[in-house]
Amino acid sequence: MKELILVGDRVLIEPDTGEGKTESGLYLPEGVKEKEKIQGGTVVKVGPGYPVPDPSVLEEEPWAAHRKEKKYFPLEAKEGDYCIFLRNSAIEIEFEKKKYLVVPHSAILLIVRDEITKEIKDLEKA
Repeated sequence: MKELILVGDRVLIEPDTGEGKTESGLYLPEGVKEKEKIQGGTVVKVGPGYPVPDPSVLEEEPWAAHRKEKKYFPLEAKEGDYCIFLRNSAIEIEFEKKKYLVVPHSAILLIVRDEITKEIKDLEKA
């Protein structure tokens, strides 16, 4: 079985099919969709995040083997989120006969997370 491993701040997105309304209820304006400046899709997988330098490495000898685990600053996007992103920053790939987009985290403009909408509904009921 093959596995996709994303590097750094990359996000793997399954793009929308092009309908006017997204599953989460967002409408994308026709002018924007025609020019393909922005697009929406569901986050399938995220990379580890932005690498954080370890200051203790600078104190060690340069030839010494570094066995410490790398630390990362995590990304905001999570698997299952719906996001709106800049289309021109995306790279299209095909994996196991399915099309995906690899997008840098900085190109994501908006994230819609089901957890948030559930929390808002719970607060409205109270």
